[in-house]
Amino acid sequence: YSSLNSMNLFEIVHSLKRQFGPEPWTLYKGKHLLCFADNHDVTRAASILTNPNHLPLIYGLAFGMPGIPCLYYGSEWGALGEKSQGDDALRPAFDAPEWNALTDQIAAMAKAHRESEALCYGDFKDVVLTNHQTIFQRRTDAERVLVAINASDAPYTAHFDAGCGQAVDLITGKLHDFGGGSELPPYSVAFWKCEKA
Repeated sequence: YSSLNSMNLFEIVHSLKRQFGPEPWTLYKGKHLLCFADNHDVTRAASILTNPNHLPLIYGLAFGMPGIPCLYYGSEWGALGEKSQGDDALRPAFDAPEWNALTDQIAAMAKAHRESEALCYGDFKDVVLTNHQTIFQRRTDAERVLVAINASDAPYTAHFDAGCGQAVDLITGKLHDFGGGSELPPYSVAFWKCEKA
C-alpha cells in the first residue's frame, strides 16, 4: 500500500512488468488473475490514501492492468473502513447506494473494460514511466489500447510514438490526437483505443 499511498507509479508498473511483461520469464503471462484494491479483510483503499484524488486512479489501474478487476461493495463510492476497527468497519450494512462522481468514473471504466478485448485479454507493455505518470499498452491481434495515468496535481505532456495518429478514449468517448504530444490533465486516467497497428 505504500506505493499506492504515494501513487509511486514507477514501483507499481515495475511490479506489473515482472508479473505480466513481454519477457518469457514473467510470472503470470497469459493468466487472468483477480485484481482488487481492497476487500473484506483489509483496510479500504479510501482510508489508506492521503490524497483522495488518487482513488479514481487506483481503479484506473485495476481496470487497465491485466487481470479480472473486482470491486469490493461500497468502494465504488469511496466507503471508508479501517481493519483496526474490526469487521463491522470493513463489512458495514449500507441503507442505500451513495452514488457520486467516483461511482460515475468507475462505471465508465468498468464499461470500457468489459467492451474492450485488449483490456480483457491483451498483453502488457510499458511505454512511458515516471514516478507520477505512466502509459502502458494492452494489445491483442484485434485491438490496441494505451492506458494513461497522471497521478500528479499538474498537467503532464507525454511525447512518445503511439503507433497511431488518433485514438478514442474508451472512458469518455472523446477523440485523442497524438500529434505534438499527449497532455494528461492532473489526476487523470485515459484508455486510448488506437486503430490496429
